[in-house]
Amino acid sequence: MQFPELVPRAFVTLTKRGESVIGDREARLLDAVDRVRSIKDAASEAGISYRTAWSAIQHMEQALGRPMVVSRAGGPGGGATTLTDECRRLLARYQELHQQLEENLARAWDTPEETAQAGD
Repeated sequence: MQFPELVPRAFVTLTKRGESVIGDREARLLDAVDRVRSIKDAASEAGISYRTAWSAIQHMEQALGRPMVVSRAGGPGGGATTLTDECRRLLARYQELHQQLEENLARAWDTPEETAQAGD
């Protein structure tokens, strides 16, 4: 039986002591902050409210015991929010893990059909 319209997807959540710290929503938010350098704009891009974005960042910081972002107040050059180097590394590891799982799922999804076709 073939289901070409179905695609397996992985949902990754990094936890600490059983509590969710970073999942897809947080990864989307951090990735957007890294690109647009604004929590307000990153929240909009991630499809969440500014308040939810700040709450998620504060939750990550409390759970991990270290800052995730550095904010610089506005002025002549304007304000900006950037990821800490440690946060950037954590986000990269999360994204790598997610990508590896997606690739493994795709292979596993394709393998049985390929095996069946080879036996025909």
